[in-house]
Amino acid sequence: MTSASRKPAVDVAQPDDATVLALPTASTTALTKDYLERVDQTLREAIGRLVHTWRVELAYSLGPSGPAASPPDILLEHDLPEMLQALNGTGGKRIRPSMAHWGWVACGGSSRADLGQDGGVDGGAADVVRAGAALELLHIFALIHDDVMDESDSRRGQPSVHTLAAQLHLHAGARGDARHFGESIAVLVGDLAHAEADHLVTELPRPMRAIWRLLVIELVHGQSRDLTGSAAGRRDLDHARRVARMKSGRYTVQRPLELGAAAAGAPDVVRDALLTYGEEVGEAFALRDDLLGVWGDPRSTGKPAGDDLISGKPTVIMALAEERLHGSARRVLRRVGTPELSPADVTALQSALAEQGVVEAVEARISEHVRAASAALASVDLDPAGVAGLTGMAHLIAWRDR
Repeated sequence: MTSASRKPAVDVAQPDDATVLALPTASTTALTKDYLERVDQTLREAIGRLVHTWRVELAYSLGPSGPAASPPDILLEHDLPEMLQALNGTGGKRIRPSMAHWGWVACGGSSRADLGQDGGVDGGAADVVRAGAALELLHIFALIHDDVMDESDSRRGQPSVHTLAAQLHLHAGARGDARHFGESIAVLVGDLAHAEADHLVTELPRPMRAIWRLLVIELVHGQSRDLTGSAAGRRDLDHARRVARMKSGRYTVQRPLELGAAAAGAPDVVRDALLTYGEEVGEAFALRDDLLGVWGDPRSTGKPAGDDLISGKPTVIMALAEERLHGSARRVLRRVGTPELSPADVTALQSALAEQGVVEAVEARISEHVRAASAALASVDLDPAGVAGLTGMAHLIAWRDR
């Protein structure tokens, strides 16, 4: 199914072809199939090496002549590397490696890659694969830590890592607080994912490593502002957009795209155009996240309905709610992000926000960002296959349902 045929995440009509450029006929997923298979293979190999180090190389903590270390008696077969392995196996949209790939293609990387008889590649292709795998591992790190901070019980339709570890603690009748144990284990699993991501990046060229460093700092900066904004009850639009830009837009779209462009050796004028595209699509990604965080179907998102209302995230939707809600709805809005917010309150807010045109306002913003992204692609000379792929990715990101 092409992204043009995807149903919007909320019950609002998509813009017609006069509003947003039509998708190319080729499937974005099909065009990235070989690349993503190589990314997945690199991921499996990296996690496999981690499991070997953990299970074999560290088995004899006192040296080869000493006794083997006993396995953990609480986690059983769910030790930290296996938890990481399991989360990687649950799949994902692979947006970040896909953006790196299309940035590389758009800048002419694929046309310069020399595919030999032995399957060897150059032109930056191997670097883009390695960067794609690192991006996925970093994403796993971010998801695990995000679930701990948001106190989310599920991820991709499965118990989150801290929830699973807490359940194992309870099942074993272990000492101490099960919740604290689960959160501590999850932090460590996330740390392992981050460490393995950084290990992959060490073999990338210096310009790509510099982009990676900035990407990680921006991600942490955005998450810190998300936390402080929630705690302070921030509802202003400027703060919401800053958080979305750092935590979602740059980390998901702009910096992965820049990694691909750097691998292809793109000149500054081309890279600047791609960064403009990335900023616009990143904003669309964050806005769709906002809609899914309030109205998303748990069967698709793997998260509870109204999750952002429960946690009180400082999103654009909350900023619009502050402007548009009055009376009883505004009184309910004050309970967002507090223990006093009830399931009935969540339902009431969902209805009030929809009635006040918040869905339509956010959808209009998304469409405008997609239009601006398309204009950025048209401003420079790019590989046509890359333009097709980036156009497809813009639509896929803007109108996804999870």
